[in-house]
Formats: sequence, structure tokens, C-alpha cells
Amino acid sequence: MISISQSISSNSRELLQFLKSTSFSKAILIAIAVTLPILGGILSGHLEIGLALCLGAFWSSPSDVSGSYRHKKFGILFSAVLVMVVSFIGGYLKFEAWLLLPILGILTFAIAFISVYGFRASLISFSGLLALVLSFAHDSQELEIYEYAFLVGVGGLWYLSLAVLWYRINPKAQTEELFGETFVLTAEFLETRGNLVGPQTDRKELQTKLYEIQSKLIEHHETLREILLLSRRTSGRSNYQAKRLLVFVQLVDMLETAIANPVNYDKMDALFNHHPEYIKSFQNLIFEMSRQLRVMAEVGTDQSKFPNNSKLADCFTKVKQEIDFFRKEREASDYEGFLMLQNLLEYQEKQFEKLKKIKWLLGNPDMGSVDLVDRNASKRFIVSQDYDPKLLLRNFSFKSTIFKHSLRLAVTVMIGYALGSYFDFQNPYWILLTIIVIMRPSYGLTKSRSKDRIIGTLIGGAIATGFVFLTQNPYVFGVLGVVSLVIAFSMVQRNYRAGATFITLSVVFIYAIMRPDVLTVIQYRVLDTLIGAGLSLVAMLWIWPAWGFMEIRHQLENSVKANREFLSQIANYYERKGKVTTTYKVSRKEAFVETSNLSSAFQRMAQEPVSKQKYLDKIYELVVLNHTFLSSLASFSTYIQNNPTTEASVKFKNFISKIDQNLGQVLLALKDSESYEAPTELQLEEFSKEQLPTFLPQNIGLSPMLDIQLDRDLQEAHLVTEQLQWLFSLSGKMLKLISKIEFD
Repeated sequence: MISISQSISSNSRELLQFLKSTSFSKAILIAIAVTLPILGGILSGHLEIGLALCLGAFWSSPSDVSGSYRHKKFGILFSAVLVMVVSFIGGYLKFEAWLLLPILGILTFAIAFISVYGFRASLISFSGLLALVLSFAHDSQELEIYEYAFLVGVGGLWYLSLAVLWYRINPKAQTEELFGETFVLTAEFLETRGNLVGPQTDRKELQTKLYEIQSKLIEHHETLREILLLSRRTSGRSNYQAKRLLVFVQLVDMLETAIANPVNYDKMDALFNHHPEYIKSFQNLIFEMSRQLRVMAEVGTDQSKFPNNSKLADCFTKVKQEIDFFRKEREASDYEGFLMLQNLLEYQEKQFEKLKKIKWLLGNPDMGSVDLVDRNASKRFIVSQDYDPKLLLRNFSFKSTIFKHSLRLAVTVMIGYALGSYFDFQNPYWILLTIIVIMRPSYGLTKSRSKDRIIGTLIGGAIATGFVFLTQNPYVFGVLGVVSLVIAFSMVQRNYRAGATFITLSVVFIYAIMRPDVLTVIQYRVLDTLIGAGLSLVAMLWIWPAWGFMEIRHQLENSVKANREFLSQIANYYERKGKVTTTYKVSRKEAFVETSNLSSAFQRMAQEPVSKQKYLDKIYELVVLNHTFLSSLASFSTYIQNNPTTEASVKFKNFISKIDQNLGQVLLALKDSESYEAPTELQLEEFSKEQLPTFLPQNIGLSPMLDIQLDRDLQEAHLVTEQLQWLFSLSGKMLKLISKIEFD
């Protein structure tokens, strides 16, 4: 009984969160934007005018995605202009098939190629492709082509005005939702790390999950960074933005602190075999912190519902007691184990401090007139999209993934239209619509969307057939069509299969109002979807395929370059001391972003056919090495920023120079795998011993009377020495692995 009530409560919360989400509000906005012009057209007797405005609004809506308000406005505006131009051109595409096909291919390629300018540009491109495909469905009797195209553009402006109005009414909605999702992802990240500490776990699976969560988190961080920093530059400082920016900084620090404290699981297992109670104590601490983040994501700014710190304080007390007991009871041979536990405890304490800071910030403190981030410095944390026309020329090559995708899409659209025309399908443009919606640059995503689209269409078709047999009332169909449309748009990003189901329902219900042979419409809808999905998959396999193995080299290169630059900045700071520079912070951010991009590229590769997954195990090992290298860098970086350090010795500089040299060799090897010789294990070991001694403290008593300063000095020596040796070892392993992979 309790489990049923908990399930109902959980589902109710999820439903409430869904209704409060920006996806749902955007779906409502689209529904208003497309239904009001249609209703106005019907009431005024000018349905075609209403339809043109409706289509313009609908086609301009895809670029209304998370991001800065300014970028969103310009995205919708450019979409409106593009769909107007495409509708004007499409109105004159009344040629014979032999002439129409190449023109259709050229237009498809040109519109799709806009995607070289980034994610938002790809959504604008999608709007243009929608307008091109659906121009085949519209044959205006009342309007001239130029009038119809103009009204389509006005429809885009109509949607833009609604989007601006909604933003003015609720400007915080997007930011608050992204923060809530970031809280949950951070909680999942910490929880997964907690599970990794436990014995007898599938660590490879958990590590893969950890990398996926990390990639999502960094994507959210990038979006929040854009929203918060650009809004400060355009609208000035506000108390709300100032507090949210500080909360964002704490969330980023929580992720970076976690990554900066890697755990040696083999050593932890060996230790916990004799002290299993430590596992439970540390996991309880981690899981409680994760739970509190989830609660905060749910309650938002309601400070009265924030979880109390007392439970976490009790967890810390228990862990400290156990570590103190270990220190008193164990002999000198376990000193390294003690330091490992002590470092892990201090890491958790840092996370607790950040959690308390977030609670304080969300409790509406008076921020006064404190300026949080230097405006000029903040610009460097935002990646500005290059809109130089020369970018089109640089990507006009088979080395470009977007070029091959655009060409592949154009050819597939031509084949789809030729098949639909030759076999005299009822609505051949549905095949084209399926192709442009499903086909993506990567095989894995295209396959996933094809599967979801087919299943969603079949389910939607079956449900629609049932409704058609139950009623023939056009008003019922109208209401069901609008409701289905709202649900479809709100679900398409969260669950594409469910989105496809409701899209099919909305299309069928709308057709049912206008046509009596709705069952025939359902049959053709399913058939066209099957053909479009099949063509998309075949095209991905045979038409200029862009397998992940071809892309992974570039991503590896970017990740190694970013890590190398971060290492250089750490070394400079260690020698110079003083204040952390903006260049240092930017290099750290770039290292995290590029390593996340590498993980995403590997995930795409892992979704491809087994025959195309060349050197998958070795590339996975390289991805893990890059992540581990960044973790070690972050750990080293965090330590030297928060602790006084001695002057950089000549041996330290030599060690850093050798690590940098290894990374340089890795980059050369990625360009030409035969241009170098990988170092042997013996060479790596000899250099390591020559430069830095292995940290093996002898004759150190772990008594309560141990000198605190000596304790700290030993802890510093242990961490710095171990990190340098580890970084050198990792760079050497990368070199050896690269020598075993033939990228060409």
C-alpha cells in the first residue's frame, strides 16, 4: 500500500514538473500560434491566409530553444526570413520530375549546409527544410505565390512576438528549469561516484555512465553560462542574475572538485577488504549529499523546505571517528591508506561547503552592489560562433561531416521524391518529411530516431483508427488534434517515440476534419514513414558514410591540446604563484568541454555497426586515459591553488617538460601514426625514477602526537609527487596506445 502511494506521489510530482516545464509552455505557445490564425481564417472566410500564417509560425518555432534571449530572438527572426524565401522559391517548383529532382537536391543541400554555423543554425536550417518539403503539399487557389510567401514570413514574426511576450511575462522560467536539471545531474554524478566506491560493482559500466552524466552536465553548464553572462552584458546587473551566477559557480566547482579527486579503486578495495564499515560510512555521506541536491531541485527557492544540514553533519562525524580510529590502531605501513582516506574526507568537506553556500545563496541574501564577474573577462568564457562566409568554403570538402550530411540528405530526398512520384503515393511529401526529421549526421542517432519514429507512427496510427471508428464528429477531431499537437511538441525532446505517436495522432485528426477517407490517410502515413525511415538508414550506411572512427581522431586531438594547455597554465601558476588568471580559468574550462566532447564522440561511435567500430577497445582506453589525465590535472590544480607550495625545482620543471613533450608526440602521432616511435616501459620508468622518488614514507608513527605541520608536508609531498608521476605515466600510455591504432 505504501509503495502504491509512493508511486502515485512520484508520478504526480513528475506530471507537475512536466506541466511547469519550458517544453510544455513552448508547446502551448506553438499551439496558440498555429490555431489562432486558422480559426481567424475560418471565421473571416480567408482560410488560406490563416493557413499561411499558421505554417510560418510553425516553421519558425524550432529555433526557440534554450539559450540567451538575444540569440533566441535572432534565431526565430532568421527562421522567418528563410521560410519566407524558401516558400517563395518552392511555389515555382512546378516542373517535370527530370528537372525538379536536381533543383530539389540543390536546394536541400544549400539549406542543410547552413548547419556549419552551429547548433542554432542547424535548427534554422531545419525550418527551411520543413518549408521546402511542405511547399509540395500546398497549392494556393486564393493567394499569389509572393503573397503566400509574405504571409508565411508574417507568421514567423507572429510566433516571434508571442515568444517575446512569453519571455517578458516569465523571464526566469528557462533559467530555473536549467538550474533544476543541473542540480539533478550533479546529484546523479555524485551518486554514481558513490556507487563506484562499493565492492563487486561493474565499474566499467558505471564509469561509462559517469562520462555520459558529465557530458550532459557540461552541456547544461555551457547553456547556463551563455544565459547568465550574456544577460549581464545586455541588461546589466540584477540581484536575481547575481545570485544565480554565484549558484552556477558553486555547481561548476562541485563538478570540477569531484573530477579533481579521482579515487584509486584498487587501493580502496584492498583497504576496504579489511575495513568494510568505511564503504557504508562514505557511501551514506555521498548519497545524503546527492539526496539533498535532488530535494533542492524540486523545491526551488523555498528555503523552508531545504534539507537540514544536521544529517550530513552526523555522517561526517561518523566518518571522522572511523578515520581517527584507523590512525590510532594501524602501523606505519598503512600511512598511505590513512592519507587516502583523509584526502577523500577533505574532498567531501569541500563539497559540503559548496552545498551550504548554495543553500545560503538561494535563501535570498542581500547581494548589495557586489559585481561578481569582470565583464571583459566573462566574454572569454563564452564561445562565440564564427559566422564568416569563408566557413562555408572551408567546409566544402568531404572532410567535413556537415558537407557529407548535406549531400547525403539531398540525395536521399531526391530518391524519396522519385519513389513517391513514380508509385503515385497519396502524399509523397510525407516521405521527404520523414527523411529530414529522422536523418542526422551520426548513424546512431539516425537509427534511434528511425526506430522511435516507426514505433510511434504505428502506435499513433492504431490509436487514431480506434477513434475514427468511435466517432466522426469534426469538432471532437479538432479538439483532439490540438491536444495531440501540444503533447507532441512538449514530448519531442524528452521522449521522441512518444512525440512521434502524438504527431501522428495530430496529423490524422486534422486530416479527418477535411477528408472522409481518413483510414486511407492512416495507411499511407504509416507506409510513407516506413519508406522514409528505411531510406534514411540505407543512406547512412551507403551514401558517403561518416563513421565515428573518422571523427574520433579530431576529437582526440582537441582533447589532448586542451589538456596540454591546461598543464602549461598549471605549471606557470606553480612557478609564479599569486592570483589565478582568467587565461588559467579559461584553459581549465576548455579542457573539461573538450574531454566531454570526446566522450560524446565515442558514444556515437559505440552505437554504430560492429563492423565499423575499428579499434573500439583501444579508443575507449584512450578516452579513459584522457579523462583520467584531466582528473589528475584538476587535482593538481586544486591543490596548488588552495595550499602554499614551495618554489618549483629544476626537476619539477624537467618533469613538466617531459609530460608536455609526450603530449606533443601524441598530437604528432594523431596526424601521422608512422612519424614517431613510442617509448618503452623501461624508458618511462627510468625517467620517472631519475626525476622524482617514489613516495614511500618510512618509520612514520601514526600516533595522535604526530606533528601537524609534518603531517601536512607529507600529505603535500604525497599528492604532488603522485600526481606528477601519474601524469607522466598517463602521457606515456597514450603514446603507446596511439602506436597501435591505424587511423588512415
